[in-house]
Amino acid sequence: MFLVTGATGGIGRRVVRLLREQHQQVRTFVRLSSRYSELEHRGAEIFIGDLRCERDIQKACRGVRYIISTHGSDGDALALDYRANIELIDQAKSNGVEYFVFISVLGADRGYEDAPVFKAKREVERYLQASGLNYTILRPAGLASNLLVLAERFRETGMYLLIGDPKNRTSIVSTDDLAKIAVDSVSVIGARNQILSVGGPEILTREDIPRIFGRIFNKEPTIINPPLFLIDGFRGLLGIVNPQAQKSLGTFRTLLANEFFCKTEEINNLEAIFAFHLEPLESFLRRYLAV
Repeated sequence: MFLVTGATGGIGRRVVRLLREQHQQVRTFVRLSSRYSELEHRGAEIFIGDLRCERDIQKACRGVRYIISTHGSDGDALALDYRANIELIDQAKSNGVEYFVFISVLGADRGYEDAPVFKAKREVERYLQASGLNYTILRPAGLASNLLVLAERFRETGMYLLIGDPKNRTSIVSTDDLAKIAVDSVSVIGARNQILSVGGPEILTREDIPRIFGRIFNKEPTIINPPLFLIDGFRGLLGIVNPQAQKSLGTFRTLLANEFFCKTEEINNLEAIFAFHLEPLESFLRRYLAV
């Protein structure tokens, strides 16, 4: 039995689909307010709970052999990115779980003090490494599925908002590839007890993304490129009325201000371990946008 958290999210949905295609038993941890009919249709067991509640996590972990943690923070890095994963690891140990796959973030080890998600992910990584469990920690760069909404907006308007340095590099990974890597990690020897950076096969600049959109939709992109200090100004004002929201924006600013890409040797290593070629961003977008 696999337990998948974040099962209605971009990564989790794909993980569940792959597992069910392999006829694996899957328990999906979902919120009552989420849309989980697709998971039911695929034959997954639905566990309705709250990752902020330790008792729910304890119940969800009973009888589980593998855990794949894909959930995000939903603006609450302390409760969800940190505490929920710590409790999942503790329950994995108590229940004799054989393998734990944790979706972290590229750059978690860089010490970004102003980014709660990065800090939480790094502490969970350390806890998992010291737990005695067999594990794989995956650190993805940007997810291709996150660009689909922006691509649809570009299809309608031809405009693209790019905040900060357009020359910053990225290596956006196909979310389908990331899900396959997460699923395969439990059985691929080369992934055991490893921390792996996961990116796409190309190193792109951020301004390459609207150019890719332009090729897909045959439109010349109009790039709106406000400077990063506007985000800083907004955060400063927000801090006056909502300090918690100001802290949450720290992760967003970190993503805008820094480069997140995998080196060529890291991608070559990933492809060698999992024995398949990673999908370029443009190919992923064309598949999902039916272009």
